[in-house]
Amino acid sequence: MFSGNKTERAAAAVREYERLSANRGILDSHCEEIAERVVPRSKGLFLGKINPINVGDKKNEEIFDSSPAIALSRMVAIIDSLLSPRNETWHRLSANDPNLAKIRSVQLYFEEANQTLFRHRYAAKANFSSQNYQTLESSCAFGTGSMFVDALYGEQGLRYRNIHLGEIYFKENHQGQVDTAIRCFPMSARQALQKWPKTLPDTIRKTLVTDPDKEFWFVHEVKPRIEGYDPTRKDFKGMFYQSLYVSLEDKAELDEGGYNVFPYPAARFNKSHREPYGRGAFMDVLPAIKTLNLQKKVLLKQGHMAVDPIYLMHDDGIMDGFAAIPGTMVPGGVSKEGRQLVQALQPGNVSLGKDLMDLEKQAIDDASFVSLFQILIENPQMSATEVLERSKEKGILLAPPLGILQTEYHGALIERELDLLSMQGLLPEMPPELVEAGGGFRVDYESPLNRSQRSGESSGVMRTIESMLAVVNVTQNPEPLDFFNWDVIAKETAFNQGVPTRYMRSDEEVQAIRQGRAQQAEDEKAIQAAPAAAAMVKAANNA
Repeated sequence: MFSGNKTERAAAAVREYERLSANRGILDSHCEEIAERVVPRSKGLFLGKINPINVGDKKNEEIFDSSPAIALSRMVAIIDSLLSPRNETWHRLSANDPNLAKIRSVQLYFEEANQTLFRHRYAAKANFSSQNYQTLESSCAFGTGSMFVDALYGEQGLRYRNIHLGEIYFKENHQGQVDTAIRCFPMSARQALQKWPKTLPDTIRKTLVTDPDKEFWFVHEVKPRIEGYDPTRKDFKGMFYQSLYVSLEDKAELDEGGYNVFPYPAARFNKSHREPYGRGAFMDVLPAIKTLNLQKKVLLKQGHMAVDPIYLMHDDGIMDGFAAIPGTMVPGGVSKEGRQLVQALQPGNVSLGKDLMDLEKQAIDDASFVSLFQILIENPQMSATEVLERSKEKGILLAPPLGILQTEYHGALIERELDLLSMQGLLPEMPPELVEAGGGFRVDYESPLNRSQRSGESSGVMRTIESMLAVVNVTQNPEPLDFFNWDVIAKETAFNQGVPTRYMRSDEEVQAIRQGRAQQAEDEKAIQAAPAAAAMVKAANNA
């Protein structure tokens, strides 16, 4: 039996879920409209428990034009490749103390930790890539996506799961950060027994024999721990976030736990004031999507009439045997003068309908960044400098919306991943200097988007050097090159281009190479001067 305290906690969690669910009714209806026209597989998932989902349901009845769905898939592919490309290291870890960041042992530690993180993130069982794609898709379409990051069950490692917006509700703290999540989700009796073998209510256990696949609803509440928080404790009471699983039907507490870091990173595309949820790009163009569907519906009718037209004829009984079959001879179809007695009804201006549809498609492509990337495809003969400038322009235009995803989503995601890896003992041992400083770190994003934003700095330096080399070649005076700090340029350019630290020599190694080079030059100079010195000695002896 559960104590009164546990019973009250469970009931409070259920009440909070019901309150948040009721308050989000307008947003859910808005998202349902988008799901019907853009993401049909999500249709019905914003209606909660009142809408049972049948496997294989047809969900695309509202779609007459597939352009919005195609634009969404392209948009998500663009964002995924710009922020988190699978074949690249799209962020680095470094010490948040500038003095520590200069120590090579600290640099190598964070580089190894970063490699460890990427190795576990992209492990086959982690399932990050597919779940990250769905999270970004939800963010673009509905404004908010969510990922549940947990330890791999029964093994060491990480496990990712996209949580559909229709089953999770968020709250913000006083600084606008998402710090509370309440998720209401279904599980079969068999699955529930696997997760809570000791605390599963009898009402659910009874169905295991007769109907083990019957679904029940559960609530997972994660929020900051206000009462009983003791950071010195080693159990879940010492974790900042408290976790509570509740059976919705019985209002029974199933499991209590905690997290050091918020486990539901939220990806909000473009946040509105005083709303805890984001607004997606496809929310802005929903009128265009609706218009496009209506236009396509009309155009299909016009096309049908153009291909299989309605025939107009004089009502004199002459054409009673008329049949619109290819190769048919129709006696009486023309007058003695050759005037056509049967005419097809004009279906309307099909070309104009297509032009109107193109206008709506253009608006959708603009909102989904497709038009922005079409420039490179339409101009394949651009020079490298032009491509660099185009990349810089794209970085400027994409930075505001995608920067939000990096700051909120990736920042929270990486912090949660590192906490899980640390608890499992999978991170390398910290150097003493970092341990003494408390292990503080920061994330430096190295995605293609960030590199395109920094391309202006690198390209500016290279253009300046090229100009000065031209001056040197004309004047034969190398002094203009004296203004450049080549050591700084080499390091900063390598950083801007995402070169790993392990690929670069340390300052000590570089100094040793230079000393060796200087010594070699001195030795060669001495060898070259030896014959002249010997001749001088011989001449002096003869004198």
